[in-house]
Amino acid sequence: MTLLALIVDDETPARSELRHLLGGIDGVEVAGEAASAREALVLAERMAYDVVFLDISMPGGAGGIETAKKLAALPNRPTVVFVTAHDDRAIQAFSVEAVDYLLKPVRQDRLVTAVRRVAAIRAGSAPGEAGELRIPVLGADGVTLLIDPAEIAYAEADRDHSTLALTDGRRMACTRSLRALEDQLPTTFLRIHRSQIVNLAQVAALEPVGEGRVLARLSDAGGTTLAVARRQTRALRTALGLR
Repeated sequence: MTLLALIVDDETPARSELRHLLGGIDGVEVAGEAASAREALVLAERMAYDVVFLDISMPGGAGGIETAKKLAALPNRPTVVFVTAHDDRAIQAFSVEAVDYLLKPVRQDRLVTAVRRVAAIRAGSAPGEAGELRIPVLGADGVTLLIDPAEIAYAEADRDHSTLALTDGRRMACTRSLRALEDQLPTTFLRIHRSQIVNLAQVAALEPVGEGRVLARLSDAGGTTLAVARRQTRALRTALGLR
């Protein structure tokens, strides 16, 4: 399947460079260009694009975030990849379900990764193996990483988003709320506190601390200890096969 792409950027050189880079990638064809949000929406209403490479900041009229929301409302909703010089808008970008966030100047290898991700989504599967759950997080330089749940030691709330603590000690920002993660993660994860979900496979020991409370000691790289809410202690012990 060839992806039909629309490039949206108010700067002509930026559009030309992205067209050139996409021309070197199999499976994608640039079928349109727009210099403004208004022009992009007109084109998207006329043609069913598979992917829109969208600048996040354009002078005058709607910006990239607002444009992405309007694109999402179209009958033939395109997949959105943001291409921008701003490295501080990733959380906003993923809040409108963009699948990637590329920083200018765009690297060819990152663009290839983004195109492959779009192709997998348009084909109806996740970017990994079919049916394989992956959690998107924000890495360095705006790179979107797809994390296997087995790599997560625990997750904790961070306002409307969440932070994933990985088994190797890294902490990664996730645009999904803790409630959304709880609904998506497999049953090997359990909420132990209103602000934390733990991977049961990472619980190495339970340490009583009095008054019916326990600490969960994890087997992650840092040997993390988490306080378990009293009302969740029984559920945790049951899930671990303990009385």
